[in-house]
Amino acid sequence: MAKFTRDVLIHAPVDKVFKYHSDPTNQPEYWPSMLEVKGTKGPPAAGRKYQWVYKMAGIRLEGSTETTEFVENKRIVNKTKGGIESTFIYQYKPEGEGTRLSVEVDYKVPVPVLGKLAEALIVKLNEREAETTLANLKDRLEA
Repeated sequence: MAKFTRDVLIHAPVDKVFKYHSDPTNQPEYWPSMLEVKGTKGPPAAGRKYQWVYKMAGIRLEGSTETTEFVENKRIVNKTKGGIESTFIYQYKPEGEGTRLSVEVDYKVPVPVLGKLAEALIVKLNEREAETTLANLKDRLEA
């Protein structure tokens, strides 16, 4: 399993950041490798599910996400299955007039698909992508 944590200060109120970020249909707008999100079922709450198409190291992966914890304007926990098994923990905290958004990701690199030799490279690429994703989200919400 690979694990990392990243955070970003977004100069926008928590409710604005949370509302936009908690809607999975927005992910392809700011997450470079997220190709598609579809089939969102249920309101923004624990139990909501959706499917996604993601590209990791040039390989197309498909899977599903279920929100297992949802505390409005504070915390979301998403668990994914399928192409990538992972847990994403998002925390939203007021900081000054902005929002500190942090993400903790715990995931299993799909070694049979990508190969054992590529695993270390994939982990580094995913960490960089997380930084890019947060920067894109910051830019979008501050515009």
